[in-house]
Formats: sequence, structure tokens, C-alpha cells
Amino acid sequence: MPISHGRFRLAMLGAALGCLATALAIRAVAPLGSWAEQSSGTALYASMTWAGVRFLGPRLGPLTAGGIALAWCWGAELFQLTGIPAALSADSLAARLVLGAAFDPVDLIWYPIGIVPLVIAHHRRGVTR
Repeated sequence: MPISHGRFRLAMLGAALGCLATALAIRAVAPLGSWAEQSSGTALYASMTWAGVRFLGPRLGPLTAGGIALAWCWGAELFQLTGIPAALSADSLAARLVLGAAFDPVDLIWYPIGIVPLVIAHHRRGVTR
């Protein structure tokens, strides 16, 4: 039985908030600058972005949403090279959470790690919306 757009959007909102809560919880207990704190946060940011894209576009397929989420993540990371996100992040926690502050080329690898498993899981489950 197909899931309604409303229920699907609610599930994606819950997934995005769950990713955010998990990332913040890991950040609260992991040593500052540790692999767990940095890499898990990056992958969970990407997962949250994918869920956000699916929330905003419930008719998008998992692969399309994955491409949009990856483009956003990579774009935000490359935007950090300009220094603008760092300046905005100095005064705003929201800007820091959305745009980050400093470019890290390793993050470019962790974004697909956060997105690809979700795309595969939804594709295998036959979730096309």
C-alpha cells in the first residue's frame, strides 16, 4: 500500500531531526576534534540534507534527491573556500550548522557516505516518492 505524501513528508522530517539529534549527541560526548565527532557529523549532515530534500520534494525519487543533496553538500563545502561562511558562522550558530566554517577536503568523501546508503535502501524498498 502506497504511503501518502503527508505521511512520507512527516517521516522525512522525523529522519532529518533524528540525524540532527544524533549528530549533536555525538558531538556532546566525543572528544573535540576526534574522528568520531568530525566524520560522523559530516555524514549525518549529508543524511539530514537528503531527508530534507525528500521532505521538500516528496515526489522526487531517491536518486534525484541524492544528487541534489550531494550537490548542496559539496557546494556548501566549496563555498567555505571563500571565507564567507566563516564570517557568517562567527555570529550565527544557524549559519555554522548550515554552511560550516572551514573547508576540509575529507568532508567531500564523507558526504556520499551519508547519502548513498539511504538512496540504496529506499531504492531496494521500492520507495519511489
